[in-house]
Amino acid sequence: MKLVHIADTHLGLAQFNRIDPENGMNLREELIYSNFLQSVDRILAERPDVIVHAGDLFDQVRPKTMAYTTALEALDRIADAGIPVVMVAGNHSMPKTRYTPSPFRVLEYHRAEFHAAYRYRYERVEIGDSVFHLIPNMLRPGDYRAAYDQVTCDQGRYNILVTHGLASTLRDRRLNTVAEHEIDSTLLSGGFDYIALGHYHGQVQAGSRAWYSGSAEYLSYGEIRDTKGGLLVDPGKGRVDPFPLVNTPMIDLGTVDCQEEPSRAVPGLIKTAIEKGKPELISLAQVTVVCQSREQAKAIDHQALARERERLLDLKIKTVIREEDRPVPDEQDLRAIDYLAEFEVFLKKKNLVPREASFVRDEGRAALLAALRRDEDAS
Repeated sequence: MKLVHIADTHLGLAQFNRIDPENGMNLREELIYSNFLQSVDRILAERPDVIVHAGDLFDQVRPKTMAYTTALEALDRIADAGIPVVMVAGNHSMPKTRYTPSPFRVLEYHRAEFHAAYRYRYERVEIGDSVFHLIPNMLRPGDYRAAYDQVTCDQGRYNILVTHGLASTLRDRRLNTVAEHEIDSTLLSGGFDYIALGHYHGQVQAGSRAWYSGSAEYLSYGEIRDTKGGLLVDPGKGRVDPFPLVNTPMIDLGTVDCQEEPSRAVPGLIKTAIEKGKPELISLAQVTVVCQSREQAKAIDHQALARERERLLDLKIKTVIREEDRPVPDEQDLRAIDYLAEFEVFLKKKNLVPREASFVRDEGRAALLAALRRDEDAS
């Protein structure tokens, strides 16, 4: 048995307000579609026995038309190659109630051998000498344990668990997205030959036989140091090897210390960093600028960098204020902000009495989570 494990492709994600002049489509969204199809071709050239997708095929519960057509085109190519696909729904493409239709209901009509778990329950799929135990993103954290308790591993066959959520060993790396559920580490053991995980966007081992493949693309600048791609897995030999996929590169241009410089000189220093880094034309690039104060940071002339921004898909200027030693979030990177953590910082500054603090915390967190859910459903 040889399988390719991928996850978190987020088809439909649009960012950076860059438009393809030929068709009017968001350029970032268009590149994700193109890169995904090229990655599928790369996987098919490897001739795996099964393709495993561990969740978040789509970026939204209600996928865009191009996200659907891209997924269908990928299934056409996979069907022609005669390779089965096993998939679970992730939190981005999982309806938040049992009464909202799943986007996977459409894909199930495809002629490809396509097995998807999206009904808030454990499902079992047998392919050749392997059994795939599928647990999709669930409505409540406790539902994972209930689903897991239904699993019975087959003797003499490869048993592969596929699920989507944040392993408790990685709880300090929360993405703070809607329906982000923590998976207890005890669920990542048992008699499985391999555990394919989705949700965390870095490629990392989360248990003796449990791995996150990571996302194919860099989805936020917080992932700039992550390993991206998929995994080539041979459960019989216990081998797990990185499998490169096609993505838009994200480049760290380093740090520019501007504390002793006038604000008018900062754009020139940033241009020098870009010239030294030589980022590709279509790439995401980040430069960290260390300023002495917020006033210095606010005085940077961003218009002077218009030409440099035009030559890249995106240029993020990450500003660090030395007197506070905290980064200032870029207005284009709002998805990367940990709103709940920021709310906790706000509460501590208010010095409320315990009873008031408890009330404000409960009400505030509920309001924030509701707003995040509305934003998720509307996007």
